[in-house]
Amino acid sequence: MSQKLILASTSPFRRELLSRLGIPFAVANPQTDESAHPGEQPEALALRLSEAKARAVANEYPDALIIGSDQVATVDGKVFGKPGSHERAVEQLKQLSGKTVNFFTGLCLLNARTGEADVRGIPTLVTFRDLTEQEIENYLRREPAYNCAGSAKSEGLGIALMSSMRGDDPNALVGLPLIALCDMLRRQGMAVL
Repeated sequence: MSQKLILASTSPFRRELLSRLGIPFAVANPQTDESAHPGEQPEALALRLSEAKARAVANEYPDALIIGSDQVATVDGKVFGKPGSHERAVEQLKQLSGKTVNFFTGLCLLNARTGEADVRGIPTLVTFRDLTEQEIENYLRREPAYNCAGSAKSEGLGIALMSSMRGDDPNALVGLPLIALCDMLRRQGMAVL
């Protein structure tokens, strides 16, 4: 019997990315505490949370393949989360101006039937241009990216803030690394093509 696919995320961006594969899936809210543990490194946090999100809905879907994902943005060891407000977004973009940011995405595919979790980390390095205050204000007025780590949507106008991007999967930056996910699904016996 083939397993149902569940996306343990309320992110509309992840939902849109997963829909590109044309595989039927359902969405579940993982309701996970996303606080870092004392001394926890950002990459370890993203990996732990991606698995925690998948496991948080496993009781509800005990026979499913469950996708969990989490992303952190870091520069020089400092974590940049979702700004939540215009003021914090302006401050983030000022700090990221001219810097290279590691958008590290943790991805988990949990087989709830067996309890086996395939957890991977996918880094994407994004270099921001030297931004003027006017460019930052203009950008945030046109695309208020307050729910995006790093305050910029690469899939939208935020691309104009960037000078380069390096990574193995362009989808990872948006929050769901589809190349790795396709490999994980195939390893679980789910046909992607």
